[in-house]
Amino acid sequence: MPIPQLRDNPDYYSQKRDLVNTKDKFPDYKLIHSQVLQDCIKRVKLAFDRWFKADKNGQKLGKPRFKGKGRYRSFTYPQIKQDCIQENKINLPKIGNIKLIQHRPLPKRDTGATKREAHIIASA
Repeated sequence: MPIPQLRDNPDYYSQKRDLVNTKDKFPDYKLIHSQVLQDCIKRVKLAFDRWFKADKNGQKLGKPRFKGKGRYRSFTYPQIKQDCIQENKINLPKIGNIKLIQHRPLPKRDTGATKREAHIIASA
């Protein structure tokens, strides 16, 4: 199946819809959680939105840089299970248990706070 013809200005939603075709064409993408892929598209959209739109002083920000595999240091799970953290490990979908460095204690359950997303950053 060939890659479909790209639109002149692909938008966020058309790229999200095309992830299904991308996973069919490139099987390695099936190993990545779908919400992580969608969040990557969102980050690219936000970078270009900042470039096209001027800031409050009327100046445009710099053009987004290409991030090769060595420069992309973080990714985000937009939704995460409430019981994903046990001691010093976090259980991430399609990855498994990884070591967790916790900088501050999580809020207690009785305060009404919930874990909503996990932002994973590779340390230098």
